[in-house]
Amino acid sequence: MRVPRTRVPDDHALAPVLRRLGLIAPAEPFAVEPLAGGVSSDIVRVTAAGRSFAVKRALPKLKVAAEWHAPVARNGYEVAWLREAAAIVPGAVPEVLGHDPASGLFAMAYLDPADHPVWKGVLRDGRVDPGFAAQVGGRLAAIHAATAGRADVAARFPTDDIFHSIRLEPYLEATARSHPGVADRLMALSARTLAEKRALVHGDVSPKNILVGPQGPVLLDAECAWYGDPAFDLAFCLNHLLLKALWNRAAAPRLGEAFGALLAAYAAGVTWEPRPALEARAGALLPALLLARIDGKSPVEYVTGEADKALVRRVALPLVAAPPPAPGAVRDAFAAALGTGVSTP
Repeated sequence: MRVPRTRVPDDHALAPVLRRLGLIAPAEPFAVEPLAGGVSSDIVRVTAAGRSFAVKRALPKLKVAAEWHAPVARNGYEVAWLREAAAIVPGAVPEVLGHDPASGLFAMAYLDPADHPVWKGVLRDGRVDPGFAAQVGGRLAAIHAATAGRADVAARFPTDDIFHSIRLEPYLEATARSHPGVADRLMALSARTLAEKRALVHGDVSPKNILVGPQGPVLLDAECAWYGDPAFDLAFCLNHLLLKALWNRAAAPRLGEAFGALLAAYAAGVTWEPRPALEARAGALLPALLLARIDGKSPVEYVTGEADKALVRRVALPLVAAPPPAPGAVRDAFAAALGTGVSTP
């Protein structure tokens, strides 16, 4: 459960930082408007002299009902991920305008929702474009491929502790405490995932963090940036396409097509390891993440009915106990439970 937004960076504290970054002139007036965001940061739009940009500051305690703390140093790694991704796929992320490590915030280009709507809202409304999903998969694979096996990139992201505290513990390990019958499986999966060191991972590839831009997907919110298992990014995003079918059941068949399109485009870009090996890890993570979004520390806000929660558990628990060889098997089991008859490659 999310808790209401209660904090906004103080204008007086923000002004010297913006001046130090060269984003406003001395004594230049500016306006601050809170922006909707996730649970882990304060985000505002700053307007000065007719121009706008966004400012983001990581919070030490996330805005959820459960006790969930994470190091604010993740802010600097997010900036590093954005810059790395921009060099690999131009236009795939907002431009970073400045970073102030001392205050734990950075500024980036503001992308107007009028021409950069959030993919989550688009999917909620039933406007499902498998072609766009394929673009997401392709861009994600390109970032993974360009950073795979690179010791220099790995050295810039020593974030095992952050990734554990903001992803593995609240998702897999908290869910293990809720389901003793598969606890050993989930704890082993958490440890195994943390041990994989293959490519630069975003860590929160969710439709809420992807904008539908005129030139393709724009990825946001890389606070979980980590040099580790790229299968996590793939499974994390595919999981959301499954869950959205509970939000808009009429769109379930198209969401199944989008799942298949994203998976196929991603798989086509896997050059750093045998594809079946990566798909097996993603296949093991996917049902665990599906269960985590119901019974972990950060349940999705749109699955509230007990019947829907029971459906997720009915699908996920057997697949956590006996992981499938690839994500498609999870998609098929979920479609069968929904009764949608989705059929994708």
